[in-house]
Amino acid sequence: MPTTKIAVIGAGSASFGPGIIADLLMTEGLKGSALALVDINPEGLELIARLARRMNAEWGAGCQIEATTDRKEALPGCEFVIVSVAVEREKRWRMDFEIPLRYGIRQPLAENGGPGGLAHTLRNIPIIMGIARDMESLCPGALMVNFTNPVPRLCRAVSRYTGVSAIGLCHGIGMAQSSIAQVLNLPPEEVALTAAGINHFTWVLEARRRSTGEDLYPPLREKLRDYDPNFMPVTRRLMNLFGLWPSPSDDHVAEFLPYFHLEQTGAWEKYRMHRFDWDGSERYRDRMWEKIRTWADGKGSIDELRRGTIERAAQIIEAIVTGAESRELAVNIPNDGSVSNLPDWACVEIPARIHDRAIGGVKVGALPEPIAELCRRQIAIMELVVEAGVTGSRQAALQALLLDPTINDMDAAEKLLDDLLKAHADLLPQFGPR
Repeated sequence: MPTTKIAVIGAGSASFGPGIIADLLMTEGLKGSALALVDINPEGLELIARLARRMNAEWGAGCQIEATTDRKEALPGCEFVIVSVAVEREKRWRMDFEIPLRYGIRQPLAENGGPGGLAHTLRNIPIIMGIARDMESLCPGALMVNFTNPVPRLCRAVSRYTGVSAIGLCHGIGMAQSSIAQVLNLPPEEVALTAAGINHFTWVLEARRRSTGEDLYPPLREKLRDYDPNFMPVTRRLMNLFGLWPSPSDDHVAEFLPYFHLEQTGAWEKYRMHRFDWDGSERYRDRMWEKIRTWADGKGSIDELRRGTIERAAQIIEAIVTGAESRELAVNIPNDGSVSNLPDWACVEIPARIHDRAIGGVKVGALPEPIAELCRRQIAIMELVVEAGVTGSRQAALQALLLDPTINDMDAAEKLLDDLLKAHADLLPQFGPR
């Protein structure tokens, strides 16, 4: 009999499914587990399931693999539920960028903060809450491991409105490691970071060389004085102003700040910002599907999948299942005092420790107060967006928008909200017919 049952909801994704399934199948402590693959796209799911069975056989993982379009069939008996879901990802994301642009709001990314982050959250909350409600009834003790953006807002919705335990994961901390390592000409694994804040808006409190314990901030500041000016100009400017390196990247961090959205300031040109390449993302997914079809048909080598991903779901699940001690650089969980000057209930991204088959935040102390204030504003917005997303409150959605740093006109905010709710009405059942 399988020792552990894990559901992967959103498994029929070309960009997410093969990698996360490969991670699970290659993890020693999860051999012999039951994997329940779930997706509402039957064609994509069937291909991914066939590929998963091939990986399972060739790699000797000994797992039991099932696939279904009905998550209620998959959830009973699950101990872990991995979630990565989106509906019409590129199409809706492009709309989240273009609609606010009519009001002079040129968002750096339009995914996790700003008006785009509001719309993205409102669309994904019904999906995530539906999964959480099913978990409450079918596998109440299971841990939700969420990759769906905006990660902290969706995890907060689950913790605030359900009894399900949820963590959120993101590989952003790895991006910060790689960037700092590049400047210092070090291998990324030599850069040990302690960071805290909000997902996609975290701040590196400490950076040390793993092998020697050397504080890397002094050489980082020295190297950056003469470093290529085109390299991460937003991150570097913010570090100079606030004293800490923000993570993970210019476009993500800029979403949460008021300095980059007005076209007349020339911020996009000054900081070399670029619109997300939605067409390129679609082309990449199409290429991935071609590879998946080939692999699923038993053709070609699947060795490249053995490289695994930089996501940490499999390692965290293994540590919980086996009782191993482990420390993670970044997990999205309720604060519970880990960052002393942020609210305890807020969903924050912090280092975490896995101990005695449970995961808990590492206490990192206080953020510098100006940085904490920037985070507190986002936490206040998060709480209102979550309320709006779960209850369908237009007032809460409008208040969230009015608190957002990209908004400076109340009338425009009301019209923008109406436009977003109308454009995405088919995915916003909580707001009712409009």
